[in-house]
Amino acid sequence: MDEKKLTHFNESGRARMVDVSEKDVTLREATAAAKVLVSPETLGLIKEGRAKKGDVLGVAQVAGIMAAKKNSELIPMCHPIQITGVDIGFKYCEDGPAVDIEATVRCKGETGVEMEALMAATVAALTIYDMCKAAQKDIVITDIKLLSKTGGKSGDYAYHGDGTSDRH
Repeated sequence: MDEKKLTHFNESGRARMVDVSEKDVTLREATAAAKVLVSPETLGLIKEGRAKKGDVLGVAQVAGIMAAKKNSELIPMCHPIQITGVDIGFKYCEDGPAVDIEATVRCKGETGVEMEALMAATVAALTIYDMCKAAQKDIVITDIKLLSKTGGKSGDYAYHGDGTSDRH
């Protein structure tokens, strides 16, 4: 990768937070995904609300929202931003079996919300793991990825699921 294109380094090669003060305020949105691979029995516990720690997806949803809001406290070069919305959705995959997670984050600002969406999806997945680990030790978290982003100077981005993506 061309080091000149990496924005989080100053002229001396030291880490820096990018200055976004000259960027336009625009509506920005990003959606990220994660997948939690579980056994059929664990998926049943989640679906039926029988996990020992309680409502797995309800707690995972709140944890993901909290994570998006705390992102800049955990990722050193991320800006604290005014998030205007976070939505987290879950789908059961019977063929896996698994829980698919999608997290969408929005803001009006000078910088994007890709990291906040990735953090939300990841922490929701980690919360599912935590709440189900008593029932199953070999849970796998996989497929954490940015699905799409809109807004900002760098344009829109969409992941197609087949290893290709678009940037407009």
